[in-house]
Amino acid sequence: MTQQNNEPENTSAPSGTPAARTGTNTKLAAVVVNPAKAVGADLRGALVRLCETQGWAEPLWLETTVEDPGEGQARAALDAGADVVIAAGGDGTVRCVAEVLAGTGVPLGLVPLGTGNLLARNLGVDITDPVAAAFDVLNGTERTVDVVKAKLDHSDDEQVFLVMAGLGYDAAIMADTVDVLKDRMGWLAYVEAGIRKLPGKPVKAKVSVDGQRPIGRRIRSVMIGNCGRIMGGVEIFPDAKVDDGLLDLLILSPKGRLGWLGVVAGIFGRRKNETESVEYFQGKTAEITLEHEQEFQLDGDHVGTGKHLAISIEPNALKILMTAPQS
Repeated sequence: MTQQNNEPENTSAPSGTPAARTGTNTKLAAVVVNPAKAVGADLRGALVRLCETQGWAEPLWLETTVEDPGEGQARAALDAGADVVIAAGGDGTVRCVAEVLAGTGVPLGLVPLGTGNLLARNLGVDITDPVAAAFDVLNGTERTVDVVKAKLDHSDDEQVFLVMAGLGYDAAIMADTVDVLKDRMGWLAYVEAGIRKLPGKPVKAKVSVDGQRPIGRRIRSVMIGNCGRIMGGVEIFPDAKVDDGLLDLLILSPKGRLGWLGVVAGIFGRRKNETESVEYFQGKTAEITLEHEQEFQLDGDHVGTGKHLAISIEPNALKILMTAPQS
C-alpha cells in the first residue's frame, strides 16, 4: 500500500497544518493527542502500524498544548480532510475535540489515556489498551450522541460537555484534586479531595428546568449529566442516556450534621429521590442562578467560578466512530 505523509511540520500546534488530501480514496485518521498522557513514540509508532495494516493512510499526529488543549488541532484535522478525529487523552481532550466536531458530520474516535475516561466508560470503549481502542475506531460504525451547551455568567461564548457539568461541591473537588495523587491513585484521588471539601456552607440557588417557574433551594452542588456513570463506576444519573435528547439534573442539599448521609441514601439507595437532600430533574434546558459565586466544572475540567449557568441540549449533534461493546 502506498502511504501518504500528512504530518505537519510542527506536530504540537496546528500552525503547520497540511493541505487537504486530493485524488485518494484512502481514509485518513487524525490523532489529537495530549502528550502529557501519551506514552510518546511507542504509541505513535503503534498507531502508524495499525493504520497501515487496516488500510488507512498514515495518521496525522497533532499534539495539544497548554495554550491550545485540542480545539486548534481538531480544526487542523478538519482542514486536512480527516475522515475521523481521534482524541487520545482524558475527558478534557475529548471535550475540546468534540466542541469543534459537533455539527460537522466528521466523527470522533476515542483512545482513552486519562484518569476518568468517563465518556469512554459510558460508551463501553476499551480503556485498558489504547491500540485496541484505536483498532475499534478504525473498524467501527458511526453512532450519534447528544452534546450539551453551557453559558457561564451570560457569556457570549458557549462551551460544550458530553458527560457532566457541575456548580459547587463537585467542581471544587475537580479544582483541588492533587495531580500527583491522580497519577498514583487514579480516580481515588478525587475521593481524597472530596473528603477535604465536605465542610462548607450551602448557597441559595434558583433552578428552572425547561423554562418553568424556578424552585429555590440551599444547595451544595448542582450537577448536570448527559451520561449515567461517573468515577468508580458510580451510576449517579440512573435515567441518563447519552442519546436521549434530555439533560439530567441532580441537586444536592444536605441539611445539618447528618445531611450528607441523606445525600448518600438519595444517590446510592434503592429508592432514589426519596430524600430531602437529593432531587432529580430531567429536561431539555436548565437555568441556575446562585446568590454567591461557586466553582464550575465541565467534564472534570475546572473552568472558573460563576453565579449563573444556562444549559441546553443539542440532540444527536456528534458522531462517534466506535465498535459496539460485547454484551
